[in-house]
Amino acid sequence: MSEMELWTYRDESWNGLDLAGFEIEAIDGGIGKIDEATNEIDSSYVVVDTGPWIFGKKVMLPGGVIDHVDQDEAKVYVNRTKDEIKSSPEFDPDTYRESSYRDELGGYYSDLETRGDPDF
Repeated sequence: MSEMELWTYRDESWNGLDLAGFEIEAIDGGIGKIDEATNEIDSSYVVVDTGPWIFGKKVMLPGGVIDHVDQDEAKVYVNRTKDEIKSSPEFDPDTYRESSYRDELGGYYSDLETRGDPDF
């Protein structure tokens, strides 16, 4: 997956959908709820409030890791494990909109793909 694809929702039908408040399901279980989502072209992401799962921290996920959205259940399914998400670069509320943070996060998720993860 290219860097551009990483920041683009896989299914265009999600573009324009307000995902805020939807629950996030990793491959191995729930991780929290979406606090913020963007539909920017080539820069789509969701910010997830993990609640007590990792001590109330937030994580940012590029739009390309979303596998599918179930609008009826208000759930977003991602093709990452809880540990992969937990090990991602720390969310910084002051810099998460800057390209340097996105480059770091994009590198992390691209590295997961190059390690041969068949689900990415």
